[in-house]
Amino acid sequence: MSVEPPLDPEIPMSIGSGIPGLGIEVARVPEAVRRRVEAWRREGATVALVPTMGALHDGHRALVRAARAGADRVVVSIFVNPRQFGPSEDLATYPRTENDDLAALTEEAADLAWVPSPEVVYPPGFQTTVRAGALGQPMEGAHRPGFFDGVTTVVAKLFALVRPHRAYFGEKDYQQLLVVTRMAEDLDLGVEVVPVATVREPDGLALSSRNVRLSPSERALAPVLHRTLTRMAARLADGASDPATEAAWGRGRLREAGFGEVDYLDVRDPVTLEPVGRAGSPARVLAAAWLGDVRLIDNVPVV
Repeated sequence: MSVEPPLDPEIPMSIGSGIPGLGIEVARVPEAVRRRVEAWRREGATVALVPTMGALHDGHRALVRAARAGADRVVVSIFVNPRQFGPSEDLATYPRTENDDLAALTEEAADLAWVPSPEVVYPPGFQTTVRAGALGQPMEGAHRPGFFDGVTTVVAKLFALVRPHRAYFGEKDYQQLLVVTRMAEDLDLGVEVVPVATVREPDGLALSSRNVRLSPSERALAPVLHRTLTRMAARLADGASDPATEAAWGRGRLREAGFGEVDYLDVRDPVTLEPVGRAGSPARVLAAAWLGDVRLIDNVPVV
């Protein structure tokens, strides 16, 4: 992949972050992103954005590949957003692997990595927040107060800076996908939010940057979450049970298997996230449960 030189030597950019053979352009201040994207747009190129918090795995690579197939240019952000972590959550221990991430993005032929510091994204005096609406209230919103406000604020800033035609989000974070889609529509941001299917290990575990923190015994147990949701969805799809019965069974199954706290295990409408009361209705089964100090989330459709 050929890399264009920075448009202005006064704008801080780096090529490859000092890693030999790395070919992706790296921007660390907003002006560098803005000028590069404006040049692409003048050429008539379509621009895709893949927001990430780094520690990239095959799920992120799938997002980049989808973006590469759907646009002329691909921007990937790497930013561990402090505003979506609560005071007791794992901000300090969240994995940070910038060099490996940039190498992966080079392999996937992304065009530009936006890698800002927290001080660049939230400079002194920053005080504006984008608040998530009703879609952000249940499940993740109930157990992680302020989480979706942090997500919508940073994504709104990303959309304003990059001005992508399309942005790619994974279905693993299904509620987040709906919240961001609603925000883009409500605020007329002109960005098409494109969902990408969850990428899984061969045993069904949804890929997550936090999976590396599972102990060997926890890793062996983790796929029970997906198997539980899949069985629930199958029984709901064929009318063999009802949502309340299946949710109670699923919570019991996880606890019996060795999971700790089950934050939620719900059967929800796939568009509104309202609770589903009877089998046969369109639905999504969503869950968050703990293994040790790792919180796993997953979801499957009822089809």
